[in-house]
Amino acid sequence: MATYFDPKSWSPLRAVDLGKRLFDQSWLEQWVTLSTAWMDPVADLGAGTVTALLPDVLMTMLSEGILSRFGGQEVSATLLGHDLHATLQVLKVRRRGAHFQTKTVLSRLRWDDHAIESVTVIAHGVRLIPGVPTKVRTARLDLIGTVTTAALVGWLNTQPLDWDLDVHSGGLIRARHRRRLVTALVDASVTDNRLDIAVRRVTWLGFRVPRRMIDVPVLPLEHLPENARIVRAQREGDLIRFRVELPEIAGSFDLAQMRSAILAGTTLIVF
Repeated sequence: MATYFDPKSWSPLRAVDLGKRLFDQSWLEQWVTLSTAWMDPVADLGAGTVTALLPDVLMTMLSEGILSRFGGQEVSATLLGHDLHATLQVLKVRRRGAHFQTKTVLSRLRWDDHAIESVTVIAHGVRLIPGVPTKVRTARLDLIGTVTTAALVGWLNTQPLDWDLDVHSGGLIRARHRRRLVTALVDASVTDNRLDIAVRRVTWLGFRVPRRMIDVPVLPLEHLPENARIVRAQREGDLIRFRVELPEIAGSFDLAQMRSAILAGTTLIVF
């Protein structure tokens, strides 16, 4: 089985300075000229030395540059129109046949206004198509992470729900109906886009209601953003551990902007 390697210690040409030279303007101009003739530079490794290796050099240059500049520090990025701020812990790359696989570990993540304690992102089937702009495609994304129950409840309260939510002692969620005088203590989990709500206690006008009188069916989660599939989400104390799968995603970036962002430590942009 192939194992992850550290891009800081790997070079497909056994020449570390080659990746660094790609930052030079003369190299960049030559590379852009060559790239216009490529339709899919990583689809066929036997197409020729230049076609086969330049995507490797580009991937190495980007991963090495980002990790060297931002490793252990906060990184800011605009990803497909969303603002992202996080501390970059790990960035690793490995080749899988004609494509790449990347592993990124982020902590103290803020995705727009949503706080996530940590997330590991594994991108499968990554393809780089050099050009202006450079295109990137992934066959699938796996997101494995943790979020606090308080952060999730805070986000749910911004949605048009009939219930006002807060976190009860022990991590359970307390739900108060906005119009009816009903309060419930509930727990919840998600398996394969199906939400299962377990009612722990219900009161009405302060009087206890038998739980057997409350029937909450399993709810399918449909029309999630980016056709996401929540493989699982389970509460453990004050944390919720989750695994989410995203199907094929495509984006692009300006290599010159990425180069400048790495050198200056400013925002990375993928659009």
